[in-house]
Amino acid sequence: MSKVKVKQTRSAINRDKSQKATLVALGLKKLNQVVEHESTPQIEGMIRKIQHLVVVERA
Repeated sequence: MSKVKVKQTRSAINRDKSQKATLVALGLKKLNQVVEHESTPQIEGMIRKIQHLVVVERA
């Protein structure tokens, strides 16, 4: 499976509770933090839900 690097670029302030929970589920706690995950359908769905808050790099 391929890897995906996800970097949080926008704040979670004034976002829905579900969007904040998605950020936490991906392991993102601070701005400019980068996490790496396997590219699974579940992870892709989470990224799609918060695509306006993150930048994704396919590895």
